[in-house]
Parts: sequence; C-alpha cells; structure tokens
Amino acid sequence: MSSTLDFDLAETLSTIESASPLVNCVTNAVTVNCVTNAVTVNDVANATLYWGGLPVMSDDEREVGDMVAGAQACLLNMGTVSEEGEAAMVAAGESAGENGVPLVVDPVGVGATPTRDRVADRLVTDLSVDVLNGNYGEISAIAGEDADVRGVESVGEYADIAVTAMACARRTGAVVVASGETDVVATEDEAFEVHAGHEMMGRFVGTGCMLGVTLATFAGAADDVARAALAGTLAYGLAGEVAADGQFGDYAGPASYRVAFLDAIAGLDGVDLPDADSRIERVVEA
Repeated sequence: MSSTLDFDLAETLSTIESASPLVNCVTNAVTVNCVTNAVTVNDVANATLYWGGLPVMSDDEREVGDMVAGAQACLLNMGTVSEEGEAAMVAAGESAGENGVPLVVDPVGVGATPTRDRVADRLVTDLSVDVLNGNYGEISAIAGEDADVRGVESVGEYADIAVTAMACARRTGAVVVASGETDVVATEDEAFEVHAGHEMMGRFVGTGCMLGVTLATFAGAADDVARAALAGTLAYGLAGEVAADGQFGDYAGPASYRVAFLDAIAGLDGVDLPDADSRIERVVEA
C-alpha cells in the first residue's frame, strides 16, 4: 500500500522556522552519571535550535511545570533514571497535559532493567503522551512483547515491528515512532515505513535522543501530531543522507560525520528535496 500523504516538507521546515517553538527537554541531566548523557543533552539542545526551535533544559521539579506551561512542546527522555529525574518528568508531563502542550516520551532502555520498566510504564500510563519514540526493542517492550534490549541498545530481530508499533499505539494512545534500519511511524489504525537515513547515523551516541527532540520540535509547530511525527522522522533521515553525501562537508569517521549531520539539520531547509514525501509508505492499515 502506498502513502497518500500530501504534506510539503519544505513548507513544514519553513513553518518551524517561523513559529520558533519553545521545547522543554527533561533528560535527567540533573544526575548525569557518565559523559555520554552530558554530550546527549548538548546535542538535544542544539538539534532543537538547528531545526528552528528554542530549547530549554529545565529539569528541576520546582520550576519544570511552569516552564512547560509556557512551552510549545515537551520531551521526556529516560536517558538516566533517578528518583529526582522521575519526579521531574512526571511533573513536566502533568503540566503538558494540563496546558495542551504536545508531549513526547523517549523511554530509553526500557526492557533492560525492572526500574526502567517501572518508570516507563508510569509515564505512558499516568501521562497523556502524544508521541512515543523508541528503538525497535523499546517499542516492543512497551507493547508487552518480547524485546532484547542490552543497555540502551536494541538487538535481535523484529520482523513484525509495524504491527507491534500499532499495538503500542493502541496501548498508549500515542503516535509511535519505532526507529531502526527502517523507521516506522504508527497510529492505532495504520503504520508507515519511512525510507530515509544512513548507516552512519548509528555510529555515534545521541541520534535516538536527537530524533526525540526533532519530533517534539515538529509537534510544537504543527496542528496534526501524526503528520508532525511523519515529517520529523523523514526530515531527520534526510539530514542523515545529505550529511553522508558530503553536502555539508567531508567526513573521515563518526566524529566528523556527527558535525556534518548537525550542520545538515541546520541547513536542510536550503536543500532541494523533490518528492520527499514519496519516501513514506503505508504498510499496514486496520
């Protein structure tokens, strides 16, 4: 089955630039326990800015509700798990629901430990989640199916990920983005494959987290969350492709590719993207 979507990606990018949505990101950085999380927080903030949004990294329970109330989108990222971070995420998510702010949840590492399973279950059960972003293993775990998650990485085979993503959408009420070799965007009624991206995107830490904030930024400037999720996933993959093509400079390996990738996010609105929406294919329909 083919897609019948008619959105214009270039127009969507322009809308984000004009709207400059304020995105509050709660990434649990208050209890950073490894260098990776500090680097990811910085990349998440920059990705927001480069898409045209305005990042704020408030994660203090005392103020996060007020900050989210004035934002256009909110991202909750389970990069590290702590009691303080969990409380801040819940407070932020509750404020998002009360104020009609699109909420994106990235359940990093769910399926790896009982603690992460409990926190993720609390977020998707107690909060009104608009977009749920995770790798194949994380989405499978939340859907209640077998998942192989090692640390925060998805391993194993997931041949029915589109069907699983739809089941996850039915369970959570969210639009589900399952990232992997081929990204899948699903609602309760249909699932799409997004054919965009490059293998170099998996060679450095932080790409999953930056996809999450991309989805939040796009949702913060759009009226339709499902279309925002499709457009954000597509734009993110295309940025990876044009970076790999050398349109934003040569690269010698993962570190220099990361720089080109971030530049591609910032400059994607100036790249010719003919028929970009043809990269989206409807693969399951209820």
